[in-house]
Amino acid sequence: MSSALTPTPHTPSATWSERLLKLHIDVWLVGLLAAVGCMGLAVLYSASGGSANEVFAQFQRLVLGFVVMITLAQVPPDYYRAGAPWFYGAACVLLVLVLVLGDHAKGAQRWLDLGVLRFQPSEMMKLAMPMMVAAWLHGRPLPPGWRDVLMTLALIGLPSSLVVVQPDLGTCLLIMAAGGFALYLGGLSWRWIVGAAAAIAAAAPLLWYRLHDYQRNRVLTFLDPESDPLGTGYHITQSKIAIGSGGAFGKGLLNGTQAKLDFLPEAHTDFIFAVLAEELGMIGVLALLCLYVAIVGRGLFIAMRGHDSFQRLLAGALSLTFFIYVFINMGMVMGLMPVVGVPLPLFSYGGTSAVTLLAGFGMLMSIHTHRKLLTS
Repeated sequence: MSSALTPTPHTPSATWSERLLKLHIDVWLVGLLAAVGCMGLAVLYSASGGSANEVFAQFQRLVLGFVVMITLAQVPPDYYRAGAPWFYGAACVLLVLVLVLGDHAKGAQRWLDLGVLRFQPSEMMKLAMPMMVAAWLHGRPLPPGWRDVLMTLALIGLPSSLVVVQPDLGTCLLIMAAGGFALYLGGLSWRWIVGAAAAIAAAAPLLWYRLHDYQRNRVLTFLDPESDPLGTGYHITQSKIAIGSGGAFGKGLLNGTQAKLDFLPEAHTDFIFAVLAEELGMIGVLALLCLYVAIVGRGLFIAMRGHDSFQRLLAGALSLTFFIYVFINMGMVMGLMPVVGVPLPLFSYGGTSAVTLLAGFGMLMSIHTHRKLLTS
């Protein structure tokens, strides 16, 4: 048969997954994060009393966060490792400037106003900390020896002490968790963990007297919220009422009474989880939890497949820090932890935290997609 009559095989164009891979986009991670963001916008609309302006403002922040995420995903992971010390050092300098030149608001000094830009440098440290610890441990024997452990603890302690005096205990805990997870994933011995827990317990009386009055009140309220139900215990009491009244299926979106009648303070920010539980019930809560678990699971999957120790430690620390966000917020809203002002990730109203979290997921996508392209 003539070769001219032989059909030429059709070469298929690149699949969508291949195209997204070349754009350094992990479709699973983007899809899960977008689902949480959309669910959060729907609940925010109800929690804000049907305010389209607040929903649109939050939508703009999420769009900015996704743009930052996609942009950072294009940067090879080796660049993050090389730039980690510079990023960490710059963030520490900015934290010092906050203590000297920072803006005062509601009894705290956390913001730095540069004229054209007003931002919170402690948010930068949430990314700089796991990058620095992962970069420090990269290339060193793992599990780390006592010298490396002490150096890592110093790297964690310096910015944490600068943040806690602002005061911002919630952000300090997240920064310490980000660095601590990187150290733990590096193979930290349980002797160090038990020793650190014992040291914290021994220092608890001293730390108690170093707390501000409102911080001590939060701890006392956590231990006995009914002691002052109309004062310091008001937030937790109303939050529990909202969560319990939702039942299995909730009252329906826009039908919640705790937020609509202003019984629940900070309904659209720190306590938006209570609005979700009241209006969408246990079904809505379980749906959100499944999304969060899937995001953390995807992040840990990426961490396990990292190309080197820096990538594995950074990806694991970022994923587990995201989990800590969820754990602390839901714990404090349900009265299982003291109130520390940690937002529900990609759900609470506010842009700085959302952009920071999505920037971290951009690094995760960079680790995943550059590894796959290198393998192929």
